[in-house]
Amino acid sequence: MRLRKSFQTVSLLAILAASTAVLYAQKMETPTLEEILQRLESNLSQYDLGVPSFFCDEHVVSRMVPDLNDQATVTDSVFRLKRVLNADRTTTLEESREVKTVNGRPATTQEIGGPSIVHGAFEGGLAVVSLSQQACMNYTLERMKRNDAQGTIIVRFASVLTPENKGGCLLQENGRGQVYIDRATMQITRMELTTPHHTIIPGDEMGYGAIAGEWVLSVDYAPVVLDGKSFWMPETITSRTTSGRGSFHPIAWTFKASYGNFHKLEVTSRIVPFSGATAR
Repeated sequence: MRLRKSFQTVSLLAILAASTAVLYAQKMETPTLEEILQRLESNLSQYDLGVPSFFCDEHVVSRMVPDLNDQATVTDSVFRLKRVLNADRTTTLEESREVKTVNGRPATTQEIGGPSIVHGAFEGGLAVVSLSQQACMNYTLERMKRNDAQGTIIVRFASVLTPENKGGCLLQENGRGQVYIDRATMQITRMELTTPHHTIIPGDEMGYGAIAGEWVLSVDYAPVVLDGKSFWMPETITSRTTSGRGSFHPIAWTFKASYGNFHKLEVTSRIVPFSGATAR
């Protein structure tokens, strides 16, 4: 009888262990592409509706190769993202920066050298893979590796531009890339983009003076707490643009921007009491 009870106990534990393993495996199953896009769209909506106006430190190291001086330019700025209320009650997130120093000296201009600076990464980068961009993109869910300890989901994308959909497309040129999504939070942790025929420097109305080439961009995201809420913001942005291979002397512009020290942008006012006294 004791042996039978012991056997029954062991069998019950084995069944419970097997059931737990099945539940864990089901929990760890990769969601479908549609489910991923829905979750990313929800994350984007929460970001758009909830992120407050803020400012942070921006540190940019840029370089042009070849360069006679062969010297990198280091620019330190205050980057701002401001929530602007439009007349139709919609909200626009406007990016701006105030350049403080260039190579350690007080800035004499608000322009950052080189044609490579990126605009829109604090909002647009998160929207590249989303339900709202399905008409503009071809999405492919990469098969997960069983031994993926980090739990990363990869979604590849390629732009599909037509005269009918181009007006509503975030990416206005042919490009391809992928986003890396943290399985636990379903947040985008990295975005990579390559556009082979990017306009580096626009020309005049006739197209003279224009320089085009390949643009390779990557954005790494990390959580930032603002106003008691967590938002995923760019931590580093790396960009490289290279003039076309047909150029006599191909030129590459590179930069790496780092962001930190985030603060909510607040406007404070102080009322000065009026004494009522008049001067004599």
